[in-house]
Amino acid sequence: MSRRLWLLLLPLGFLLVALFLYQRLQHDPSARDSALMAREFPTFEATTLHDEGSLVDQTLLHGEVSLVNVWGEWCPACKQEMPQLLALADQGIRMVGVNYRDTREKGVHFLNEFGDPFEVNIFDPDGRLGFDLGVYGAPETFLVDADGIIRYHHKGDISPQDVAERILPEVAKWR
Repeated sequence: MSRRLWLLLLPLGFLLVALFLYQRLQHDPSARDSALMAREFPTFEATTLHDEGSLVDQTLLHGEVSLVNVWGEWCPACKQEMPQLLALADQGIRMVGVNYRDTREKGVHFLNEFGDPFEVNIFDPDGRLGFDLGVYGAPETFLVDADGIIRYHHKGDISPQDVAERILPEVAKWR
């Protein structure tokens, strides 16, 4: 009797597992919410990309709404989104960069080649700040309000459509 029951339940169990996996494949992982939403920007102390003697910390993000963009010279999508970041900076939006898992030389070369929209670039060669932010791939952008609270998290490169439909409305909401 128990052998017959197992023979009946085995295909049913397989079918349930297959259905579960199929549903998970339909889920977009980039649509997940950031665990840091509505929390303070993580505490950090780091040098800037352009000056290894200049230290900055999370207080850099207090007093003004900022877009914090995590980027790297090695990242093709970072090159693709640079025109949008330059345009946002031209519109008076404060941009802070996090040069993620890079070398100073490569980071500086990237900015010289593609433009530098950033007021400050935090140098994060070992990815500690990126880890604390929950970054799982560059580029990622965080909107931080004037009190240093993360209000929006954009995963992936910023397209012109993203600027119009997501970024500018979020900046306006928190200014």
